[in-house]
Amino acid sequence: MTTYTVTLNGPAPWGFRLQGGKDFNMPLTISRITPGSKAVGGSLAQGDIISAIDGLSTEGMTHMEAQNKIKSASSKLALTMQKSKRAAAFSTTPRMDSPMPVIPHQKCGVHSQLQSHCSERLSPIHSQAH
Repeated sequence: MTTYTVTLNGPAPWGFRLQGGKDFNMPLTISRITPGSKAVGGSLAQGDIISAIDGLSTEGMTHMEAQNKIKSASSKLALTMQKSKRAAAFSTTPRMDSPMPVIPHQKCGVHSQLQSHCSERLSPIHSQAH
């Protein structure tokens, strides 16, 4: 994989969204870039892996820890990145063997078609005794 470093000049917003982390058993990656943002100017690309934030390795870092580290950057944000082999070729479907977090700002039941989907997602998972 190709490694590159990007320094974005602050203040926030930086113009990208994260995906993954230790708690999701996935590397931290760029899930979305805001058009016209600082992230676009820094050549960040959807699907690229964040290997360090301000010099701190993201190996073993949870999603929240990464978000907090990025939020703490005020005047500049330095990211060490790895180009994805498959640019933007990742699935948005959660793995079925990992729990799906409930994000408070998601609104279930707004549309009747979504109601059954949300009910299925939010119902407890029955574990098997081993």
